Amino acid sequence: MQITISREQFLKPLTQVSGAIERKHTLPILSNVLLEIKDGTLAMTGTDLEIELVAAVQLDEPISDAKITLPAKKLLDICKSLPDGSDIKLASQEHQLLLTSGKSRFSLTTLAAEDFPNLEQWDGEVEFQLTRLELRKLLESTHFSMANQDVRYYLNGMSFEVDNSEIKTVATDGHRLAIAHKKLSESVEMQRQLIIPRKGVQEIMRLLPADDELLSIQFGANHVRIVDSEFTFTSKLVDGRFPDYRRVLPRGGDKLVTANREWLRSAFQRVSILSNEKFRGVRLNLSSGLLKISANNPEQEQAEEVVEVGYQGDDLEIGFNVSYVLDVLNTIKTEDVQFTLADSNSSALIEGAGDDEAMYVVMPMRL
Repeated sequence: MQITISREQFLKPLTQVSGAIERKHTLPILSNVLLEIKDGTLAMTGTDLEIELVAAVQLDEPISDAKITLPAKKLLDICKSLPDGSDIKLASQEHQLLLTSGKSRFSLTTLAAEDFPNLEQWDGEVEFQLTRLELRKLLESTHFSMANQDVRYYLNGMSFEVDNSEIKTVATDGHRLAIAHKKLSESVEMQRQLIIPRKGVQEIMRLLPADDELLSIQFGANHVRIVDSEFTFTSKLVDGRFPDYRRVLPRGGDKLVTANREWLRSAFQRVSILSNEKFRGVRLNLSSGLLKISANNPEQEQAEEVVEVGYQGDDLEIGFNVSYVLDVLNTIKTEDVQFTLADSNSSALIEGAGDDEAMYVVMPMRL
């Protein structure tokens, strides 16, 4: 392998695939990135055996096919440290690769490309298209409710559901629930639900720009694949059954509260400063036209905020984990927010006023 390429051309795909690569792994080859030249295109691949990222760049001059693996982090750090506008020359020799740029020279150890793992080839059973912005919005609306290292492994990811002409993302950690949905432009004429692992969701969000370019999503038996013009992302699925979230959606809530989202968010943020650092509980006292938010902690410190709200009805006192409420208020983008409550022991349903594409459920706390 012997190529010359600009730093910017080389760095972009390398940065894109590096997110899939684990720095410390029992298999040394998984710390490497695969560089493969085929038909005048340089493709880079990174994987941790669960997710795989491939990004490619078109080479300016025809070069014979070749492939090699290099230590990903070292290669990325070298390229980042080189000056803007510089050219990079790569030349492989035996078990090493010589990287030169200007007066800089680096010799990197390679591992056999034949040993690089490849997620098995498969055909998608379902395929549909979304814009980058639509997919990003679906993920951003729900990702924060995913569990992290829960023994119920199926909660450590996001449910991705296609129901004919609608796609839905759902995430829950057992204490809160987030649901977002979007109509597809064309029906896929089938129903399918799968669970994308937490790391996969985070990588897609890292990679996706918020624009209107179309991408293709493919569901396989054990994998999901996203084909974008700049990268191809493949992830194994979490093997498990996602809980029936429809059963926990609050019903019969007769107390409707509307408020300015930013006022409410700021009030919760200020009160949270003096909440118990471990349990993060805040108390809500609701009366006609007013919501009092209060918190205290083991140091006997107290915080209280009163916010004007749109509400007429009986008084209610209820407690919530303030972090869960703030996550929702930081995600909703509408000017006003709407809470639907029933009693002090029932979950709250939170929605952006006038936005029916996402809804959030937060369980109450005993304070």
